[in-house]
Amino acid sequence: MALFLTLDNVSKLYNIDPSKKMEGIVVLRQQNHPEKEYTAHSRLFDGLLLGFMIRGSMKAQIHFLEYEINAGDIAVLQPRLMIDTKSLSKNAEIVTIGLSLDFIAAFPILQEFVMNNQIRWQPVVRLQDEEVTLKNQLVELIQNFYHKSQSSRKAEMLRHLVITLMYMISEAYSGLTDHNSLVKSRTHEIIDDFYILISKYATQQRSVKFYAEKLHLTPQYLSTFLKQKTGKSVLQWVDHAMILHAKTLLKSSGLSIKQISNELHFGETSLFCRFFKRITGVSPGAFRKGQ
Repeated sequence: MALFLTLDNVSKLYNIDPSKKMEGIVVLRQQNHPEKEYTAHSRLFDGLLLGFMIRGSMKAQIHFLEYEINAGDIAVLQPRLMIDTKSLSKNAEIVTIGLSLDFIAAFPILQEFVMNNQIRWQPVVRLQDEEVTLKNQLVELIQNFYHKSQSSRKAEMLRHLVITLMYMISEAYSGLTDHNSLVKSRTHEIIDDFYILISKYATQQRSVKFYAEKLHLTPQYLSTFLKQKTGKSVLQWVDHAMILHAKTLLKSSGLSIKQISNELHFGETSLFCRFFKRITGVSPGAFRKGQ
């Protein structure tokens, strides 16, 4: 499933007990159960997203580039970066912590995470061996506090635990070298700018020429560049962004399929339905019902 997530809709989408809902933070623990397949999906989150691989492994595409995330690794996603889950091992177990933009604004260290280009292009990090156990204990403690009964200081205590965890992650990044930064900078600039464009225009523009002109590149160069660097063509990425918008509207709005079709600038509802089924393998109605 591909969705644009906010703290307002994540509780509904992931069936979180409303009594556990906290201002500015959400904590999820997910397992790849054999009887309930953890399917490939993509998502955007309107805040800072932290993924802790507790067991097993996963392959994911984060902001156009592919990564293998193994037990002990931490994935740090800045606001609105797209993550596609490609595959998970049978024993995969992940704890995800989502922090809203309002939560981030209150703490300088979190603001640094949002603006840091190194984190943007090195989203997967691992702590030193002696700190892995501490990190696991701290993540477990955060989960326990998140699910405990409401109290007058619960939110404050949870915030302090999260900030402690963020300082541990910050130290891990400070020990990394941003390898080949000069070589990568132009590649990253093009990918970043293209991502901004399709986020804004995918529902209106499908022309390769349109995106190439906006980036001051030739259509041939942009097509070749994206295929080589990301494995997908310009139009495949445009379709991907369009499907993301469509799935978000289907899952988190009360709009009819016809209204969604109009919102996405399809001339006819039937065209939208065929497009959606061609890309996802299911009809919009079946997707909305969770099939």
